[in-house]
Amino acid sequence: MSTILITGATSGLGRYVAFELVRSGHVVLAHGRDRGRTESLVAELRLEGEAEGFVADLASLAEVRDLGARVAEARPELDVLINNAGVGAGSPGSGRELSADGHELRLAVNYLAPVALTRALLPTLRANTPARIVNVGSVGQEPVDFDDPQFTRGYAGFAAYCRAKFALAAHTFALAEELEGTGVAVNVLHPATFMDTAMVREGGVAPWSTVADGAPGVLALATRDVGSGGYFDGTSPARAHEGTYDREVHKRLTELTHQWVAP
Repeated sequence: MSTILITGATSGLGRYVAFELVRSGHVVLAHGRDRGRTESLVAELRLEGEAEGFVADLASLAEVRDLGARVAEARPELDVLINNAGVGAGSPGSGRELSADGHELRLAVNYLAPVALTRALLPTLRANTPARIVNVGSVGQEPVDFDDPQFTRGYAGFAAYCRAKFALAAHTFALAEELEGTGVAVNVLHPATFMDTAMVREGGVAPWSTVADGAPGVLALATRDVGSGGYFDGTSPARAHEGTYDREVHKRLTELTHQWVAP
């Protein structure tokens, strides 16, 4: 059985997956932004198995790095990371928002946070191979505009969300190459379309599917050997946006990301 950290575990897909994992005998490290909700979730999970809670605001890179350090110290046996937490498109007509570090909010939470958390936990994961990183992405992907990567012009929430998920997919493929031969696999998936979550409802979209529909893909990548560097639609191998495979995109994105996440 694995020790699995899942971000954004207090609601939606993350909560559902956390219960499925703990019921299967895995140790679940549940991350949440709100202390009360996180403690409540952990109390429920402990009725089913072993769980521990970790609180952090992923809109702050300092808190992301601190989360990584706390998890690594408390659970040196960690062998699976599920980067699930995310911010949706926002309510219709809402404007551009900034993270604690001054980054566009969707870029910060949906892309920079998982990158920074993964970096912080890579030494632990590499010590516990075979290890797995699961990035919860989206079929909604739009190329990053390298002339305006922080989306300061013509901002739209849904486009910002899609750009961050494009970046996450591209990062996944570049990281898979970097980790080749280390025993750490990294994959990205679109769990299901417009699941019935607060994020989707806030965006004014009528849900098309449930979190139960989205869970099997996440669970498969977290618990089975499916290779590395893949993109999945649910449990099925698929193709991400063609631009996410472009090595020049990887190079430019990596350079920018290093600047953005540097302490």
